[in-house]
Amino acid sequence: MHSLIQYTRPDGQSVNAYLAESEQGSNRPGVVVIQEWWGLDDQIKAVADQLAAAGYRALVPDLYRGKLALEAKEAEHLMGDLNFGDVASQDIRGAVQFLKKTGSPKVAVTGFCMGGALTLLSAVHVPELDASVVWYGYPPLEYIDASKIQKPLQGHWALHDEFFPITGVDQLEVNLKAANTPYTFYRYDAKHAFTNPEADARHLPPLQYNAAATKEAWQRTHAFLKAHLE
Repeated sequence: MHSLIQYTRPDGQSVNAYLAESEQGSNRPGVVVIQEWWGLDDQIKAVADQLAAAGYRALVPDLYRGKLALEAKEAEHLMGDLNFGDVASQDIRGAVQFLKKTGSPKVAVTGFCMGGALTLLSAVHVPELDASVVWYGYPPLEYIDASKIQKPLQGHWALHDEFFPITGVDQLEVNLKAANTPYTFYRYDAKHAFTNPEADARHLPPLQYNAAATKEAWQRTHAFLKAHLE
């Protein structure tokens, strides 16, 4: 069961969102799902639906406030207009708070590409979250205070990622180890956006769907969520 809802940020502003409810009820754990740079499109809604089918309440905030990108230049423009600090501390924190207020005892945040970068920022700035799953995306590493990431973190990275080079992941891992952050990273022989079935249709050479890597990554994700949210 899914619907479009509104929730309130800590500062009182309203955010529209896509909510996919588990058939097991509103007391199930929640997952806030953060979009790629394309916006709140059918593909990211399908991710929420998949999580709901697995027994979670999945909430996707509309970070672009109703706008969708169909091509890369448009997506780059919309992403460039976002204040990442505001999104993490307000939009995403408000989404986590909404799921907890409406019945979820524990809530994780997960995001892809741009949403992966925002998930890392949320791990720093959203004290209410209980776990994070990052998919092939990170912000400039100086914005990540690893000492503030206290909750379990899982990351899925592409070895051949032209947007978020694996060297940055290596440095992030060094920082997390130094801070004793509870994390697990997985690296896949794949390109950027390897879990997005629509990646090839974008006709962008750096993007490529990889079914085998997708299957393995989601198996690891579901095991992680079960361990830390159930």
